Amino acid sequence: MLKEAINVIKKNDRGGFTIPTNRLYPHQWNWDSGFTALGISLLDKSRAWQELIMLVNSQWQDGMIPHIIFHENNPNYFPGPEQWQKNSISQTSCHSQPPVLASIIWQMVKRGSDYDQMKAGTLFNSIIAYHRWYFLARDPNNEGVISIIHPWESGRDNCPDWDIGLRNIKIPKDLKKYLRKDTSHVDDMERPTDDHYDRFMSILQFGRNCNWDKLKMHNEGPFLAIDPGVNFIFLRANRDLLLLANHLGYSNHIDEIKKWIKVLEEGCQKMWNKNVNAFTAYDRRSNTFCNAITNASFLCFYADIGSKVQKQFMIDHCKRILDICNFGMPSLDPNHQSFESKRYWRGPVWSVMNYMVNDGLENENEYELAEKIKNDTINLVENNGMAEYFDPETGVGLGGKDFSWTAAVHLELLKERIDLKLQNKFKNKNNVLN
Repeated sequence: MLKEAINVIKKNDRGGFTIPTNRLYPHQWNWDSGFTALGISLLDKSRAWQELIMLVNSQWQDGMIPHIIFHENNPNYFPGPEQWQKNSISQTSCHSQPPVLASIIWQMVKRGSDYDQMKAGTLFNSIIAYHRWYFLARDPNNEGVISIIHPWESGRDNCPDWDIGLRNIKIPKDLKKYLRKDTSHVDDMERPTDDHYDRFMSILQFGRNCNWDKLKMHNEGPFLAIDPGVNFIFLRANRDLLLLANHLGYSNHIDEIKKWIKVLEEGCQKMWNKNVNAFTAYDRRSNTFCNAITNASFLCFYADIGSKVQKQFMIDHCKRILDICNFGMPSLDPNHQSFESKRYWRGPVWSVMNYMVNDGLENENEYELAEKIKNDTINLVENNGMAEYFDPETGVGLGGKDFSWTAAVHLELLKERIDLKLQNKFKNKNNVLN
């Protein structure tokens, strides 16, 4: 399956960047590119850094790195560039995605050479600007917690975390008619519902009409939520950015990054939901906790956050969930009333989330749980291919096929098996491994 993983990434290469999968996602995605670069770095360092440079080249002047970069307008995808901005053809979407970039770069530098250190140095200031943007745009009141202005910004588009906020959105009467493209590529039972899409597009229309004004989106937009995924990933990213700054000798940024870490450590406590004894999402428009325990909840270990008591509750939840499903970690607690084993982020297993949960559990010395999740991730791919996500009950591959970050995570989990022959085969772009 290592050869298949490499072939998938080669097939999705578009000359400097990698699409997640053909037709369904024919552009460059922010956190997809991060994890894909991590996998590619095991095979071809130069190509891995090229992936990240192409991503950072799309950075806005205010520091944001968008969630989609439209290198071309592809009719297979909606919403395309013309949907995002009112008065011009946008080359990007207009909000961001989970900020994994600093953590990816630190991993590549840690196991790399002087070449990797040099490349990281060229991107360092862009990452600092990106993190500053997150605080300015998504925590303008200095509360120490990051909010998202669209479910797509979480990377977990239709998970139950956003149900409260989405239900409260009034779909405008002048919402422009649109034609979804995703359900022409994937069974609609595996995708967000039409009702969710109407609400996604309502937020997009509001953003387009206010030219994506940061403060207006935060203060007046139809949706605002505190996402455990984004917050835990961002805290970990800042911890890794601090390690990177020390490693590169950028001492002038140390105090600023330490301040960010302290602020986020305090802010993350606002996501502790005493009703379910877990970290969960919080809808800011209704001031209501979501009661769903999701795979993002377990990224608390990835961020190394929580008291001893809180961590024990989360470990107990992890054990319970892994005991009641055949493959972990499902994107939603199977005991939750909204669980759907096949629908996108409402139940299925995602390799990339498992990679981060596994990393966190290993850091917490919960080796048995970490090994269970790692082995499930490997076995799902080996038995069902490089699918976008997997049914936690049957293991069946769902969503897009030949998925880049699934392949990249598979390479990462089995990196000790990668040899010089595989590296050389990858660098020969015309050579399909067999």
